[in-house]
Amino acid sequence: MNRREILQRTAAAGLLATPAAGLLAGCATSGGDDDKGDSGAYKGTKSEQNPLGVKEDAPLEVVIFNGGFGEEYAKAHEAMYKEKYPKAEIKHSATQEINKTLQPRFVDGTPPDVVNNSGAGQIDPNGLVSQNALADLGDLLAAPSLDIPGKTVKDTLLPGAVEVGSYDGKFLVMNYTYTVYGIWHSTKLFADRGWQYAKTWDEHIALCKQIKAAGIAPWTYAGVHPRYMSWPLISTAIKLGGPSVALAIDNLEPNAWKSDAMKAAADAWHQIVKDKYILEGSPGLDHKQSQTAWCQGKAAFISCGSWLESEQKDVTPAGFNMTVAPTPSLGSGDKLPFEAVRGTAGEPFIVPAKAKNVAGGLEYFRTMLSKKGAQDFTKKVASLTVVAGTTEGVELPFGLSTVVKALEASGSNGFNWVYNNYYRKLERNLVDAACGEFFSGRIGPAEFLDQCQKGADSIAQDSSIKKYKRAA
Repeated sequence: MNRREILQRTAAAGLLATPAAGLLAGCATSGGDDDKGDSGAYKGTKSEQNPLGVKEDAPLEVVIFNGGFGEEYAKAHEAMYKEKYPKAEIKHSATQEINKTLQPRFVDGTPPDVVNNSGAGQIDPNGLVSQNALADLGDLLAAPSLDIPGKTVKDTLLPGAVEVGSYDGKFLVMNYTYTVYGIWHSTKLFADRGWQYAKTWDEHIALCKQIKAAGIAPWTYAGVHPRYMSWPLISTAIKLGGPSVALAIDNLEPNAWKSDAMKAAADAWHQIVKDKYILEGSPGLDHKQSQTAWCQGKAAFISCGSWLESEQKDVTPAGFNMTVAPTPSLGSGDKLPFEAVRGTAGEPFIVPAKAKNVAGGLEYFRTMLSKKGAQDFTKKVASLTVVAGTTEGVELPFGLSTVVKALEASGSNGFNWVYNNYYRKLERNLVDAACGEFFSGRIGPAEFLDQCQKGADSIAQDSSIKKYKRAA
């Protein structure tokens, strides 16, 4: 057996399950003389009608993450692509295990043309980027929009959509959804009980006391994925200390996790643990179980992104009216107002550099980013896309309408962080583990921040991991 065969068999056996390891091996060996994955093997002639040079009869393979959004939206986008290129055969598949399913194909140099690289089992984006495994999407941004006259694709996108998918100035990941993160509650429950959502932390704790006295747990969370609780904690710190708090974390600055703002935020959130304001058994629940308990009225608050409504549609009671709200302000000294929310492009899509039909992959993205494609997605899955203004004329479900209102109220005060994109392991493993210990009550604020900082330092000191610098 040659080295390539050994790597392929090892990958297939699941022994290259660590994404970065698999990609290091795969990309280092997939350029040999038996490589059948020549970049852009199917190429057409570029023209005004075909700016990306798509070969009209070239097959297109699309692999979708089968998560909260399902796969019907993708089948609709594929049908739109097929309308324009009727001779193209489209192969569609969906899986919850992107890494396990596609890792061997990246190693082999035969990846699909489009990958929705999402979910807990996604392929490590840093590994893909550092091994040059992704096609540059720059031509897509420069291409004219399919159905928004006079604008390039880039012109149609919401602020931050390109930045969050860019590495060292190259646009490599097309994040399709525009996600708002916040604290969710049922307006029906609150109206029935006469409760008001709290704007300050002291008011929030007072409300939690009231909720607990009524026999309802104030909070639940995804104990199996406790990083969901890192989102409101970091948001609290950023609202107190300003966007520089996020910048320091993204850039792996020494003691970024131990800033005064992070200490104040960790101390505040520790109170809901200390005072037992979390639903008993939450540390053992996954995201769906905790969200379902919340929908059943067992808890008043849950931290999540704006995919929540779509993910819970089968179990949400009629009239529940889920609503997203900003994290409460720590006090009058906060640098950002109460209304400021974290908003970011999410749900990553990639075109592998060694895809046979790179041009087709870019054109598929152009279809997704058309007004028609974006509106169809929003109608099907109750989520915003990164295409601006496409909710006009679309009847939004209750939860999504509150997301739009939250974005409008936040205005230019919106914020985000990208360390989770740059260094997947830091959020998914190291911060996740620290949150598990912290929110289950096994460690306190100082130890929590210490564990997060040690995790960040381990990434900073690991020479095998490519580092990225985010500008202010």
